[in-house]
Amino acid sequence: MLEKESETLEAKEEKEMELEMKHCQPEKEEGEDEAVYSTGETECAKDQIKMLVLIWSAVLFSVTGSDADTGDSEMRNPYCDREYCITLNVRKLTAEAGLCVVIPCSFKTAEGFKTQHIVWYKCEASEAGCERPVMIFHTNKSTDVQPGFEGRVSLIEHVIQNNCSIIISDLKQSDSGSYHLRVIGELNRKTDAFTFIPKVNVSVEGLKQKPTVMIPTLTEGQQATLTCTAPGLCSGSVPEITWTWRGAGGTEPYITGNSTDYKTENLTDVTQRHSSTLTFNALAKHHSSNITCNISFTDTTTTEGSSTLTVNCEYF
Repeated sequence: MLEKESETLEAKEEKEMELEMKHCQPEKEEGEDEAVYSTGETECAKDQIKMLVLIWSAVLFSVTGSDADTGDSEMRNPYCDREYCITLNVRKLTAEAGLCVVIPCSFKTAEGFKTQHIVWYKCEASEAGCERPVMIFHTNKSTDVQPGFEGRVSLIEHVIQNNCSIIISDLKQSDSGSYHLRVIGELNRKTDAFTFIPKVNVSVEGLKQKPTVMIPTLTEGQQATLTCTAPGLCSGSVPEITWTWRGAGGTEPYITGNSTDYKTENLTDVTQRHSSTLTFNALAKHHSSNITCNISFTDTTTTEGSSTLTVNCEYF
């Protein structure tokens, strides 16, 4: 799947990448760890590839991606250096705070190199030369990563060979920056490592998406159930969902016998759907009331959606 990078890159860009390589080579980590990748083919390879497509389709709908550096958004033109190749589906991503972002990635190492761990680094958006990269993910769980990223970065494992795709959950606007990959392993029975030059630029903006509030036809004297679904399909922290009412004329009506229920649906290994239901007996006094569903994510990120109730009256 991986082959030499297309020669459509301009000479200027290649020079810039060479400069980046000089600045983006963190010191080699010491120690040898048990391998976490298999280079042999698996019997369920086709099913795993289908799962990867499903995951990316489910999660990437909420982010905007472009490959502005190469003009190619397809996973067919890897960047190669001395037999080490990396393929990034996109080079620029825009996501929203509170949600998540997937960085699709696959790589290939030189013949004889045995991959043991992969590491992801982040550089601040203001650092053009990536002079102070910080470690945000390491497959060796005992390795300390940058504070604030613990538990928020996960590897999408066991999908295809040499997969290095990660998902970052509970996004903060401070997560904006560039991300690049480093592989650690053995070559000729000696500890070795390689840092890939290309980076993915992630821009995290304020949360714009609203929850979806589903209201069925309301009839006086009959039980009704409203459903509020949180935006995003992330597997990070579970958001808090609350309901508030505002009666016609600004009063706060008391809803007799109301009950709420929270539900989490696991769509894939890395995606979930969170929703809450509110059940009550619809009364005439609820007509023209305003219902609001508030979603609270981590890092004080909130969003809400409102709707006005219409209660139909039946006369016998």
